Amino acid sequence: MGLGLAAQASAEQPVPIRIGVIGPFTGPSADFGLPMLNGVKMAVDEINAVGGYLGRSLELVIKDDQANPDTGRSQSQALVNEKVVATIGFCNTGVAMNSLAVFNDAKLPLIVPCATGSPLTSTYPPATSYVFRTSPKDSIQAPFVVDDLLARGWKRVAVLHDSTGYGEAGAKDVEKALAAKHLKPVYVGRFPLGVKDLTKELSEAKAAGADVIFSYTVGPENAVIARSRQAIGWKVPQVGAWTLSFPSFIEGAREASEGALMAQSFIAEPSNERRSSFLSNYARKFNTKRIPVPMAAAQAYDATYLLAHAMFNVPSGKLEGPFIKAALEQPKRPYYGVVTTYDKSFSENDKDALSPNMLVMGVVRNGQISFAYPEDAKRNLFVQRKQ
Repeated sequence: MGLGLAAQASAEQPVPIRIGVIGPFTGPSADFGLPMLNGVKMAVDEINAVGGYLGRSLELVIKDDQANPDTGRSQSQALVNEKVVATIGFCNTGVAMNSLAVFNDAKLPLIVPCATGSPLTSTYPPATSYVFRTSPKDSIQAPFVVDDLLARGWKRVAVLHDSTGYGEAGAKDVEKALAAKHLKPVYVGRFPLGVKDLTKELSEAKAAGADVIFSYTVGPENAVIARSRQAIGWKVPQVGAWTLSFPSFIEGAREASEGALMAQSFIAEPSNERRSSFLSNYARKFNTKRIPVPMAAAQAYDATYLLAHAMFNVPSGKLEGPFIKAALEQPKRPYYGVVTTYDKSFSENDKDALSPNMLVMGVVRNGQISFAYPEDAKRNLFVQRKQ
């Protein structure tokens, strides 16, 4: 083929649409970063299999932030430079917070499928914010768990949290939720990531008369809390946000993880056709019997489809940031997702897709996450729409 014909053939090939994906795909947070990535990949492969976007395939530009705020910011800038039309990403609140300005200044939509720190979607005024989220923010997780522990009769709460953006913001959400019930923590302990022993803090919490531990940190440090509690022979429950469902907690704490309670948006049970299809397809595609963090995978999968639906609603195919933002804020029809049916998932004034009624309590039983209450398992048969 001559150079002229080769150039003509190349010119006739539809140009792929580039979508950024950023998260911790190596390092200590990879246990939920990789399921997030796999959820995006699975959705993109499904979309491309039926023609992509008007005959143009979706192409992922993948960046590893290594759970490091500085790396996250530089890799976010790289995504902007590589001309992605939007980005799906972030598992760590502190990493995301350090990168929000990159996307907002560039007027490129960012959909956060994992990080739950409340400030992420409130950093910018809603009308000018390009930051959307499909994970349950901590300001709904914390009150949900507080309501549950009070219903169980636990009122003397010890809060243990790490010093990252996630831990600090989460602890504030817990204290606010307790204050709404006219309560204060009997003990608050703060520690850095990487800590290996918290027996001193647990002993102080015990001495303060706590009857429950509310932990706000990631998996490995949650395990340190559980093992330290076990080491001092203190038999009180450990409750928290979704990070208590991570393998790094369950495997790291071993028998000390048994009975831990946490907020969940999705528990890996085939309670309807959509969820059953998602679970079976994930298992087949990634050759695994178990998703390490099902919430991360399901929320990222749904985020990808929400982005695709928005792209199809952009007028005249103008896949530019402001047009995609407007389409996300004005969905034309519901999307029947895995976590929920997204009916008016976003708006100009609301960038969080999930509402409190979508949460259920999970519990660690025999190293697995299951429903804490039988009624939640029954309620899960019926999709909870946004309130």
